[in-house]
Amino acid sequence: MFDIDTPPSNGSGMSLSTAVLIGAVIAMLVAIVYLFVQVNSLQTDLANFQKSVHKDLAVMSENSTASSVSNRRSVDAMKEDVEAAKRQAAMAVGQAKTEALHKVELLEAKVAEEQRRQNAQVASEISEVKAATTDANAKIGEVKTDVTGVKTDLGATKAELDKTISELKRVRGDMGEMSGLIATNGKELNALIAKGDRNYIKFDHFKKSKAPQKIDDIAVQLKKTDPAHGKYSIDVIADDKKPIEKKDKGVNEPVQFYVFSKSNQAYELVVNQVGKDEISGYVAVPKVQTPR
Repeated sequence: MFDIDTPPSNGSGMSLSTAVLIGAVIAMLVAIVYLFVQVNSLQTDLANFQKSVHKDLAVMSENSTASSVSNRRSVDAMKEDVEAAKRQAAMAVGQAKTEALHKVELLEAKVAEEQRRQNAQVASEISEVKAATTDANAKIGEVKTDVTGVKTDLGATKAELDKTISELKRVRGDMGEMSGLIATNGKELNALIAKGDRNYIKFDHFKKSKAPQKIDDIAVQLKKTDPAHGKYSIDVIADDKKPIEKKDKGVNEPVQFYVFSKSNQAYELVVNQVGKDEISGYVAVPKVQTPR
């Protein structure tokens, strides 16, 4: 063993080392008490914190549970809404499909009916065309027959006109010139018109008057008539000159005069009928208009 030197004591009878040791113990005790108090305080705070945490966790758990229930209910409600929407959509689709099919059936029926109507109309029109064609063919046959008849009639008329023209005579006019062919009636005048050697202006019931009246390019004034003897007297005015007196002329007698401003060939006036104060006949005008 080692020997411990005992330090010298002070005046109070306690050594320095003892005092230091006691002081250290006291300081240690104080530190232990402080630490105990601190630990106790920490334990208390920790317990309070744990209680607060547990409380908060309980509240959060309760809130979470309530929220979960609420969310679950919301989800369930949404699922029900979705299912209801699906059912409504399915019903709507089915109804729309049914209506669409019904409309298609109605449209097909309408198209079929219209097709039948058009077919019937076309068949009717074809029948009408066939009937019209048959009728037209019959009428064409009739027209051909009529044309043949007309040709025959025209041939006969031409032959009759030729015969009539051949029977017409040329006579000497009142001016001593040989006249053209003279027509004594309407039939012969028509023959001359058809022949076309001259232009013929007919006049009917030309009345007696106090002033001259126009007949084509000339003016004529009937002075008097003698139906019993077929005589008449007229004044002819041509080229606005002095009247030319034609007195006591007979039926079908060519009355000749010149219209020098129009032609160097003589005009001829022929009276076919003499009545009381009136005459009927024609004026023959040369076709070649060559002024003298």
